[in-house]
Amino acid sequence: MRVLVIEDDDLVGSAIQRELERTGYVADWANCGEAMTAAMLLHDYDCVLLDLGLPDTSGETLLKSIRGRVPGMPVIVVTARGGVQDRINLLDIGADDYLTKPIDLDELGARVRAVLRRASSISELSEDAEHGPLKLHPARRCATWNGQLVLLTNKEYWLLETLVRKKNQVVTRAQLEEALYGWGEDVGSNAVEVYVHFLRRKFGNKLVHTVRGVGYQLGQLSQIDSAHT
Repeated sequence: MRVLVIEDDDLVGSAIQRELERTGYVADWANCGEAMTAAMLLHDYDCVLLDLGLPDTSGETLLKSIRGRVPGMPVIVVTARGGVQDRINLLDIGADDYLTKPIDLDELGARVRAVLRRASSISELSEDAEHGPLKLHPARRCATWNGQLVLLTNKEYWLLETLVRKKNQVVTRAQLEEALYGWGEDVGSNAVEVYVHFLRRKFGNKLVHTVRGVGYQLGQLSQIDSAHT
């Protein structure tokens, strides 16, 4: 598998590249946004490690650019910003995971393996699936709402796919955590609530219904507001 490391610090970038290569990945290293663009034109990557503090372009801008180019690309953000709101903002604009500096290389390897494992898992939906105005397209890992494409991060898609697969059931928080992170990965205490909030912002408050004390379920079709919010 091929990983793109985007990091302007020579010591950090070379250390990450060596560690990834030591554990069996092909690792390319770009030290600015321009180099990232050139690399992505030359190669198809399985994962991107993105530093936010780059000299020529903001990491947030590059993250949005990656999402526009390859919507399903797993992206792990590397940042010195450790505040809760910073982390929420990163997830909101499309990061699949994040690491705060200074980086532990063992943890880095574990997180890369986790996002790659989840991204490569075979979807249980072999065909497009619908729920009222919502339609999922597993082959492209995207969704439409009233026929309009809705951009989703990987984790938003994974959570939504789990709810659609089990649309006649109440899905427990533990089941949704497994969909987001996979077995054995550290899960934030409010991770599910955060992604449910993101989905409600994109599809309206009635699509995902909270079953208090149990979990979540897709709303009844008669209750779903078909207007895209």
